[in-house]
Amino acid sequence: MNSGSPAQTGGGGFIILGTFIVGLMLSQIPLPYFIEWARPEWVAMILIYWVMALPHRVGMGMAFCLGLLLDVIKGSVLGLNALSLTIIAFLTLLLHQRLRMFPIVQQALMVMVFVGINQLLFHWMQAFTGYTGDSLVFLLPCLVSAVLWPWLFVVLRGVRRVFRIK
Repeated sequence: MNSGSPAQTGGGGFIILGTFIVGLMLSQIPLPYFIEWARPEWVAMILIYWVMALPHRVGMGMAFCLGLLLDVIKGSVLGLNALSLTIIAFLTLLLHQRLRMFPIVQQALMVMVFVGINQLLFHWMQAFTGYTGDSLVFLLPCLVSAVLWPWLFVVLRGVRRVFRIK
């Protein structure tokens, strides 16, 4: 029988949940109008990391719940973020073994593609509801997310190692 603490036994469910809460908070920090379009997709990036690192613990169910929570927080049509994040989680689950082997720059490019798919899906679904613009500036977060990915990866990997999350 293992009598170690959850952090020592590889539990860490609260730590994973905490990183998602931090991502949700970062997604709501007010930014100046001219930077608002460049806001990185924090929740999607954190989801990509955890699905890639621990596919047996974080998956499409977690992505759907996070998406619903993000829809409620942002006040968007219920299900838009849920569907987008679920598709991102599915794609990451499909490729998680390859993603782990990629160098960090190539991972950043894949994050750019995944977040770009997320943005395109969200923009496409918004077009059905009538809340869309005409420019391609909505794709700017995928570039910013790719630039921030190496730092986010290092931070989350450090958190995972410190708390021995398995």
